[in-house]
Amino acid sequence: MSTESISYPFTLDRAAIEKLLPHRGDIFVCRQLDVIGPHDFAGIANWPLDNALIRGHFPGLPVVPGVMLIETLSQLAGAGLLSGDPYARSLKGNNIGVLASVRKCTFTRPVLPGMDVHFAIHCRQMGPAAVQVSATASAAGMDVAQLETLMIYTDKDQLESALKAGG
Repeated sequence: MSTESISYPFTLDRAAIEKLLPHRGDIFVCRQLDVIGPHDFAGIANWPLDNALIRGHFPGLPVVPGVMLIETLSQLAGAGLLSGDPYARSLKGNNIGVLASVRKCTFTRPVLPGMDVHFAIHCRQMGPAAVQVSATASAAGMDVAQLETLMIYTDKDQLESALKAGG
């Protein structure tokens, strides 16, 4: 990772986020990420109606699954930390953030396909490899979720090796 100086705020488009994360296909719906400071981010995601995850949830009444809001929060927070947090950038190895725990989530309104979902994200370092992630998600000017998760930094190469070995 890089230890060069960072100038805030800066914006990552979808392509720049993709360079930081391994996610592809229908699970990757991040559109933009504004890195406001080392631990504060604003992201936008959108699930199109033709997304395979949406077509099956619920047929005839498509709704973005709440678990996808959690997953997208993790992706946005991971990209924000890897690009904007000096500590995360200083870690040795090829690190990625991995969702370790869903601490508290409240879903207040359904998210429909095609809606831009805006995430206001704050991260707090809890230990050398652990980060608490808190966010509010909103769509069409209304809050749709309050989310709190725990992420851990994991060496991507070690994770891939463990998965290939079956453990």
